[in-house]
Amino acid sequence: MKELRVSKLFDIRFSEVDSMQFVWHGSYSLYFEDAREAFGKQFDLGYMTIFNNGCYAPLVDLSFHYNKPMRYGTQPRIDIIYRPTEAAKIVFDYEIHDAVSDELLVTGHSVQVFLDRDYQLMWESPAFYEAWKQKWLADDKDNC
Repeated sequence: MKELRVSKLFDIRFSEVDSMQFVWHGSYSLYFEDAREAFGKQFDLGYMTIFNNGCYAPLVDLSFHYNKPMRYGTQPRIDIIYRPTEAAKIVFDYEIHDAVSDELLVTGHSVQVFLDRDYQLMWESPAFYEAWKQKWLADDKDNC
């Protein structure tokens, strides 16, 4: 199965940690957001693309699982993996690894749905998203 994945190194800044120098739990959503933006740039599925096609894509599910704390001053790598689905939503999985040892530190998952400009839930994928899936997942069209 064709996999759409983007990897990005990032720095853990002092403002993102607690008094134990562990990454504060609220920072993970920002790391995942940065990964979604990197994915959008690489695969032309950014928020402005969605907006310019008459839609919004709010998060409706976001979860993290901590395997090992991340600490101030380190530079981990985040991987974002697109998960195809037939439903009118965008699904991603995340992995954060230690950039030196490749040890898995954190996993995560997110789901975004489509709303029209009147903030109504779209039960069917918008035409631009179906075209996007055809472009990037053409070899896997039976799995979308």
